[in-house]
Amino acid sequence: MRLTTFSDYALRVLMYAAAAGDRLITIEETAKTYNISRGHLMKVVNILTRTGYLKGVRGRSGGFTLAEPPAAINLGAVVRATEPDFALVECFATGNQCIITKRCQLPGVLNEALNAFIHTLDRYTLADILLTRRDFLPQKGPIKETRGPRFTAAGMKR
Repeated sequence: MRLTTFSDYALRVLMYAAAAGDRLITIEETAKTYNISRGHLMKVVNILTRTGYLKGVRGRSGGFTLAEPPAAINLGAVVRATEPDFALVECFATGNQCIITKRCQLPGVLNEALNAFIHTLDRYTLADILLTRRDFLPQKGPIKETRGPRFTAAGMKR
């Protein structure tokens, strides 16, 4: 399972807004901080504002801030709001052409795995992953550590 870039950016925007506290931040500032597209961030901020996670202030000195305290922003709910679908395999989507769909047992297994994934995210809020403003300053040197995946089932690790 891989989250879309849209969901990744949404989570990062929320983390940055949480670190800013009550200070209004802008799309330009956020794009510069993460070195990502302003246009893409505009779409992300728009969705997060429409779904009630961000509060936007229009105008020359406008920007956005969190609409709720970090402890009230559930990560599972954010992912549900930002992922276009959870069609892990062809038969989960419309237009399915798989010839074994009627007899296949794989969808049950994959639905169980997807539910476990979302259930894990549901256990966490933005408050659980808070960073400080200092954490967003550029780091010197290359990032060396690979962050994942690390499988723990059946003694399997990557």
